[in-house]
Amino acid sequence: MSTVKQNPAERQVAVQARIDAACQSANRSASSVRLLAVSKTQPVGKIRELALLGQLAFGESYVDEALEKMPELAGCSPEWHFIGPLQSNKTRAVAAHFDWVQSIDRAKIVHRLAHQRALRQPPLNLLIQVNLDDESQKAGCHPDEIDDLARLIVVQPQLTLRGLMAIPAPREDPKEQRAVFGRLRTLFERLAERYPDVDTLSAGMSDDLEAAVAEGSTMVRVGTALFGPRPRP
Repeated sequence: MSTVKQNPAERQVAVQARIDAACQSANRSASSVRLLAVSKTQPVGKIRELALLGQLAFGESYVDEALEKMPELAGCSPEWHFIGPLQSNKTRAVAAHFDWVQSIDRAKIVHRLAHQRALRQPPLNLLIQVNLDDESQKAGCHPDEIDDLARLIVVQPQLTLRGLMAIPAPREDPKEQRAVFGRLRTLFERLAERYPDVDTLSAGMSDDLEAAVAEGSTMVRVGTALFGPRPRP
């Protein structure tokens, strides 16, 4: 269905209906999957419209852009997730202003966030990003590096390891989509066996959320289907 002529409420209902149907097909409760609205490059007005409809978890990829939006949306009490590649010179701002970081892929970033998260703040929720297809142009650690990063995170009092995130290479075949998400699920289940706070598997976007939910995703990340077409630069 085209999102061009839909209003925000209609888009939200349509996306939630897809999630609900995917959960039903997988014999899962609809409440077991959270929706993260990918709000990067979207104007404050559109984010506020969704917030007023009850969507309060938003994902941003550009630190400076997010910091400009946050004061204008403070009254909505949103939950901010950083979902893009995180540069070392941006960790202080992310540690201070975000609730989650979903793109942890190296030890240096863990150390910086741990020391820059203020003691007065609750621990920062972290997801380790996994590069499932070994794509050189994409962020994320190799699956073999998950354990080392996890051990580093769990000893930091200002950080909480919550799980894994991945952005697999696009696949049109639903069976192939499920196969790659199945690999991610195995990694997630192994991690959850060792660490009791691990409860979040962030996987699935507009084109593959059904396959991700079928393979255990607890959070799907959706942008254009919620907000409509992205603004042109």
